[in-house]
Amino acid sequence: MASLSQRSVAGHRDAAPGLVLLIVCAGVVLASLDLFIVNVALPQMGRDFRLRGGGLGDLSWVLNAYAIVYAALLVMFGRIAERYRRERGFLIGVTLFVTASAACGTAGSLPMLVACRVVQAAGAALLTPTSLGLILASFPPERRHGAVRAWTAVGGLAAALGPVIGGLLVEAGWRWVFLVNVPIGAVALLVGARRLPRVPGHAVSRPDALGTLLLTGGVGLLSLGLVKGDSWGWGDARTIATLAAAAIAIALFAAHTVWHRNPLIDRALFKLGSFTGSSVVAILFSASFGAMLLSRVLWAQDVWHWTPAITGLSIAPGPLMVPVFSFLLAGRLTERLGAGRVIAIGSTIFAAGIAWWALAMGLRADYVSEMLGGMLLTGIGVGLTLPTLMATGASSLPPHAFATGSAALNMLRQVGLAIGVAVLIAVLGTPDSPARELDAYQRASWVIAAIALVGGIAGLVLLAVRRQAAPAALEPAPAWGFRTRSPGSAAGQGCGR
Repeated sequence: MASLSQRSVAGHRDAAPGLVLLIVCAGVVLASLDLFIVNVALPQMGRDFRLRGGGLGDLSWVLNAYAIVYAALLVMFGRIAERYRRERGFLIGVTLFVTASAACGTAGSLPMLVACRVVQAAGAALLTPTSLGLILASFPPERRHGAVRAWTAVGGLAAALGPVIGGLLVEAGWRWVFLVNVPIGAVALLVGARRLPRVPGHAVSRPDALGTLLLTGGVGLLSLGLVKGDSWGWGDARTIATLAAAAIAIALFAAHTVWHRNPLIDRALFKLGSFTGSSVVAILFSASFGAMLLSRVLWAQDVWHWTPAITGLSIAPGPLMVPVFSFLLAGRLTERLGAGRVIAIGSTIFAAGIAWWALAMGLRADYVSEMLGGMLLTGIGVGLTLPTLMATGASSLPPHAFATGSAALNMLRQVGLAIGVAVLIAVLGTPDSPARELDAYQRASWVIAAIALVGGIAGLVLLAVRRQAAPAALEPAPAWGFRTRSPGSAAGQGCGR
């Protein structure tokens, strides 16, 4: 029987898998880039909108609104996308994102800018799962792991390059950090509308309204409590109430997933060891990744008093390591050592880079001896770890859950980023002298390194596979299970259904 990709793209003359990967990666660059590109532009926004004292509390919602809505809508949109043609969902998501980006670039007030960021996040939440769904449907099973690794590496590189590109664009004006999305998105729309394969949806049930409400509310409240905890105070009644409400909503969602006839996320996905293990590692590693990037931006601008452009360029060596080690080394190591060991190695290298900063940082700027080594090591760690964990989790998904499962993995990454930023802010506090500021950043670095190491240990334990072979074929089974067909050994022996 032909595979899903063969059935869905047959007869489409321009539906080569490599072309699909190229088109959807352009869309993913947009969504990933905007997670971090705005950070270095906030001070200039405050001056332009004439906010008192820079208005960082109000300006933080330019970042928070995007992160909260993006994380909250990923799974819901991924589930909806299962029902309809994937290329249409992707193109609609890109259209929303590009339109909102143009509106952000012309916003005349802070409330308008925040509102446009919400629409931007909704577009990103739609194009992300549909893009990965297109890739998984277009590539044969034995090539999916490498395709997903490439997709993840491009997204990770775009996210890491956010401060670099943002710092350069801010020199021409903060509005360019949004307007730069328009030409990229326009090309993706033009080529995608003509060349993307027609990948039909599956006859799955509509998302349950209660499950959607619980998940969206839980993720939204968790993100709100984490990002506002420092300004409200971690012991403040508002923070406690918000986080408690988030915990209740998430617990109810978990119970709903276990017991409801039609849960938002098919509970059978968590019977897949690779998916469950990758989900746990995604939260931990993303937390350390998000905290690491923000700490470098804050250190360079607030302590060393560098301009946004110099700050962005100082970060560049790290992101440049990501595609090199992802494309040239991660796949080969995974085949020889297994995904768990590669994730453990990558996380350890990443933690070593952060430890470098903790030991070498000083109040007087010295880029080569204090910052460069750490940037190179963290970039290598990201290149080995992030693509491996995403490819391992996504390549184990059955065809009818490509969009939903990939959306769940990406949602957990966004939640991890929010947690990492909140932990960083909590550890840094508000030091009142240079010496205490140095001590706070050193302490924060050790905490970030510890989170990365815990993620590596989790990967080693939960994904303890000697070799990451091509994933087994998964087919829908009666009720809520999956039938698993082993690809068989070299001798042609394998497990029956």
